[in-house]
Amino acid sequence: MLRILDTTLRDGEQTPGVSLTVEQKLIIAQALDDLGVDVIEAGTAIAGEEEFKAIKEIANAGLNAEICSFARIKEIDIDAVANADADSVFMVAPSSDIHIKTKFPNKSRDDIIEMSVRAVEYAKERGLIVEFGAEDSSRADLNFVKSLFKAVLDAGADRLTFTDTVGVLTPEKAECIMRELTSEFDVPIAFHGHNDFGLATANTIFAVKGGAREIHVTINGLGERAGNAPLEEVVLTLETFYGVKTKIRKEKIYDTSKLVEALTRFPIALNKPIVGYNAFMHESGIHTSALLRNAKAYEPIPPEMIGRKRAIVHGKHSGKASIMRLIEELGYEASGEQVKEIMKRIKEMEGKGQKVMGSDLIRIIEDVLKVKKGKKIVLKGLNVVCGKSGTSPHASIKISLNGEDVEATALGKGPFDASIRALKNALREYANKSGDKVIGELANVKLVNYKANAIIDDKVIEYIEKLVEKNPKLSGLVEKIRIMTGTDAPVDVIVQLEKDDRVVTAIGRSTDIIHASVEAYIECLNKLI
Repeated sequence: MLRILDTTLRDGEQTPGVSLTVEQKLIIAQALDDLGVDVIEAGTAIAGEEEFKAIKEIANAGLNAEICSFARIKEIDIDAVANADADSVFMVAPSSDIHIKTKFPNKSRDDIIEMSVRAVEYAKERGLIVEFGAEDSSRADLNFVKSLFKAVLDAGADRLTFTDTVGVLTPEKAECIMRELTSEFDVPIAFHGHNDFGLATANTIFAVKGGAREIHVTINGLGERAGNAPLEEVVLTLETFYGVKTKIRKEKIYDTSKLVEALTRFPIALNKPIVGYNAFMHESGIHTSALLRNAKAYEPIPPEMIGRKRAIVHGKHSGKASIMRLIEELGYEASGEQVKEIMKRIKEMEGKGQKVMGSDLIRIIEDVLKVKKGKKIVLKGLNVVCGKSGTSPHASIKISLNGEDVEATALGKGPFDASIRALKNALREYANKSGDKVIGELANVKLVNYKANAIIDDKVIEYIEKLVEKNPKLSGLVEKIRIMTGTDAPVDVIVQLEKDDRVVTAIGRSTDIIHASVEAYIECLNKLI
């Protein structure tokens, strides 16, 4: 069975802009343990007091995984690892000439071997499991890497790691090198890949084909520069196409991914494989029509396998089948001609560059069907006060429920949190007064996804202006793009809510991001009624 060393808490935290507290690291470590990783590289013990404390707490948290710390070939680093109660050390020495000359200007290759041997022997004396890595192996002389590996094995190293530190390997070369190494060394050899050329997943997979018995990965592909090999992509690919088994509990992958995204505040790309927002989302009419008959038609793996649910969104590519399903979900009935008219209007809106939001869909449907569905929640007013006064943000909301106005207030940790708390208070107040249990239950729905669009910066606008200069036919578009993308542009907010295993999605649009967020949230509630 392939061993998984997860380095989210070490290499992953080295992602520019990411910094985790001791508590956050402990939570992620628990999630990684629940996920089933074999080794958690919890950080670099020598890096500082907080880092040392985090490793020590994780090491003493009673987790099943082996707890590891990164270290250089220095006794002071090794002491820090041992004193932090880690089970193992991932000890790294430079192996390429460029790294040796940069880090140890006055040292030779023989000096690196001698220093590495002493460090391994010392780590074993301190009672540590030693995984030894040759840094920048992919740009090193492979014969030197072999000599280094043989020396540290003789000194007592337990495992070896070949590192593609700057992501310059190709899959074929990764497989070839790993076959050569595994044929010469009997101990487990791991592969550590970076994604500078977008090949980390492929290189890691081919390294396994070549005999690697352990791989280094991170959740969501976090890591320095372009990141590391993503656990979710590598594990799913290896199991699906190569039959390689791991201890990873696949149904926990998405929850772990979202947890790491939330705590690192490093957003997952919408179209990222496996865990991206769009990974199991369908719009195309041809696709969704087939999908509704047989999910395997356009889904290589079922979303439930990794703890996800599929979603069908509606826009200019929507087909008859998906529109009919939406109409039924919303409790309407429509003839074939009415469905065609609804599709026509949706395509007209999308064709003009306008996103069709949940409220737009309902308005189009009701206009074509000439009906007005009752029991709606309508936002009639929202006021949020926040700032640096030392007080919590305060929200006041006014909604209409079945034609009856309800007002409520709440404090929150942020403006959106305060607004949703106020909204829930209004729902509870109405439910208590009217005895409407359905409305009361809406106060307990789960927010499972939240995305806001990014504002395009002035440099992009400047580039667009240069393109317009080359093509006068585009001149009328510049001001439109400014309106769409400036700091005063309408913000699109995507919200997903879950109730009783049913997930609904809505988009809110406003120049006010909080107003857009609440509008989308309320639109989801309307779908759940």
